[in-house]
Amino acid sequence: MKKPQQRDSRMGPAGAARTRSAQAAWLLFLALPLACLMGTSDARADFRVCNATQNLVGVGIGYRAKAGWITEGWWHIEGSTCKTLIEGPLSSRFYYLYAEDAERGGRWDGPINMCVAEKEFKIAGVTDCVARGFQRAGFQEYDTGEQASWMVQLTDEPATDGTAAVTGTNSQ
Repeated sequence: MKKPQQRDSRMGPAGAARTRSAQAAWLLFLALPLACLMGTSDARADFRVCNATQNLVGVGIGYRAKAGWITEGWWHIEGSTCKTLIEGPLSSRFYYLYAEDAERGGRWDGPINMCVAEKEFKIAGVTDCVARGFQRAGFQEYDTGEQASWMVQLTDEPATDGTAAVTGTNSQ
């Protein structure tokens, strides 16, 4: 049989409650930094494209590498999902994007001509696309401001100039 604990006769019920409250606060103070460390994760640095439409979209990206201009594609992005096109911190300030709606035939494009292909591709150079057996497509430029991470969202909503809206944001 357990012996009942005796309370200090000098401490009434209010004093005991204050002591328990102070102990709980001290434990919380000690545990909070540990909880914060456990809950944090490195921010992902990458270039992501989110498809805010309900349709499958094919996406190509262009960028300047050390060896020159590169275009890559096709990433197939289901409706209401996102995909990472470039993993890790971005190495260029400017990236170029072209996308096609695989179901309705619309596209998100821009004034910068680069090369694409029918099937999966990684093409060096942006000149003489047709002569080299590729197609030419107009890409939209995104100035990431030398951020380590960036996200573009493709939407059905018209932009102010009447074209389909494409928004780019720093995703950090």
